[in-house]
Amino acid sequence: MDNLSDALKKLKITTTDSTADSLEGCLDCLLQALAQNNTETSEKIQKSGVLQVFASLLTPQSSCTAKVANIIAEVARNEFMRNPCVDAGLIPPLVQLLNCKDQEVLLQTGRALGNICYDSHTLQSQLINMGVIPTLVKLLGIHCQNAALTEMCLVAFGNLAELESSKEQFAYTNIAEELVKLFKKQIEHDKKEMIFEVLAPLAENDVIKLQLVEAGLVECLLEIVQKTVDSDKEDDIAELKTASDLMVLLLLGDESMQKLFEGGKGSVFQRVLSWIPSNSHQLQLAGALAIANFARNDGNCIHMVDNGIVQKLMDLLDRHVEDGNVTVQHAALSALRNLAIPVVNKAKMLSAGVAEAVLKFLRSEMPPVQFKLLGTLRMLIDAQAEAAEQLGKNVKLVERLVEWCEAKDHAGVMGESNRLLSALIRHSKSKDVIRTIVQSGGIKHLVTMATSEHVIMQNEALVALALIAALELVTAEKDLENAQLVQILHRLLSDDRSAPEIKYNSMVLICALIGSEPLQKEVQSMAFLEVVSKLRSHENKTVAQQASLTEQRLAVES
Repeated sequence: MDNLSDALKKLKITTTDSTADSLEGCLDCLLQALAQNNTETSEKIQKSGVLQVFASLLTPQSSCTAKVANIIAEVARNEFMRNPCVDAGLIPPLVQLLNCKDQEVLLQTGRALGNICYDSHTLQSQLINMGVIPTLVKLLGIHCQNAALTEMCLVAFGNLAELESSKEQFAYTNIAEELVKLFKKQIEHDKKEMIFEVLAPLAENDVIKLQLVEAGLVECLLEIVQKTVDSDKEDDIAELKTASDLMVLLLLGDESMQKLFEGGKGSVFQRVLSWIPSNSHQLQLAGALAIANFARNDGNCIHMVDNGIVQKLMDLLDRHVEDGNVTVQHAALSALRNLAIPVVNKAKMLSAGVAEAVLKFLRSEMPPVQFKLLGTLRMLIDAQAEAAEQLGKNVKLVERLVEWCEAKDHAGVMGESNRLLSALIRHSKSKDVIRTIVQSGGIKHLVTMATSEHVIMQNEALVALALIAALELVTAEKDLENAQLVQILHRLLSDDRSAPEIKYNSMVLICALIGSEPLQKEVQSMAFLEVVSKLRSHENKTVAQQASLTEQRLAVES
């Protein structure tokens, strides 16, 4: 270690007027010491104050630059050395060196910057602001034959791509083209994996998604799927998963998705369809998720339903009813839910037996599956009176909905169950459905739903309750009373924050409730006339008119 102390002293004194040879000797000594004991040597380097000297040695002209950058890269492997490197002002000269032509200098500079900024979003943001992204992308293009430099660029991209601010800068470079070009050349699994790790965060950006599609990434991914689908080798299984997941991610962008759909004639779309009947769970999952992503606009949904996609998805679900794969169930139900959104698809899907296929999953104890099942049924029965009546009279379904309305741990399932209960009444307008819901104990949940923080849910609840009061008041009267509906309506009408439609529907409901003696007494015992007469001057004309009508009704009944 005496040599090290001498070398450090020499470096401090002689940097200004030393010969390259004596410098080289000192630097070699430091590198040797670091190789033997990195931590201890790094501490000595820090105490010696030589880091500040390094800043002046990092010049493109100097023959020692690569070694200096190498030493910085080595010391910055220690977390305690990273801030001292920053304080010594090493980042700006290192960033400048990325423009140099010498491949060894570039490699060590990249390592040094990567180690100094490792795990620090602040420092990585600083690098982005200093413009390293376009520089590194250019380097990747120029030095793609140099494996070590290529790897250095990929590691840097992987770290920087995690930051949101980087993606806008990446989008202005030809990164998509360079990565796809590089990807096509790779044979080794590890190298492909490295590129995948950069592609995944970049593909979260919609502009880059489209660039990747245009650069031909999809064809590469489809090729990987084809090569690995029947393999049971661990690397192949991992590659199949990564490639099919990335494919689904590319479809999340509207433009990239539409480009690949090509009016339903696209070869990519056709290939994805063939994944659904596959025997690989990973491909079934990716296929169903891809369909759910293609089904993000009405035109695509209508085309897919007309071309037989529903049967494929139902067959897939059938394979996963007993002890099925939950992620596949969830994905297939997501696709069906999206396909059921356009009005023209609902009747077609109902007559294809989608409701029955979905009901097979009523027994599921998995909240994500429950959530999608409820959403799919709700989409299917929208404005479909016959289907709403059929489902609303299904006691097993209604009882399960009532049970899920109490799923406090799963707000999504609870909300969707309430919405489906209300939808069954609103779309069927059927006395039988109302009776089934009353007998199953669903009324109290609809009353609670009227107090939801979401106006749309409040509204759906009030409309359903008004239909109950108009069609089956006697049957529901006891439950409505126990659920304290009248007090809740009083609160909604008195609250200035209630939306106009909430006030309107609450008054419509009050008018219907006074047909029941016990409920009428409750209405009279609370100062409804006072609240309603105030609403006659409401800025919303419809609310004001309804307030006049309600006031007349209440006055007649009192």
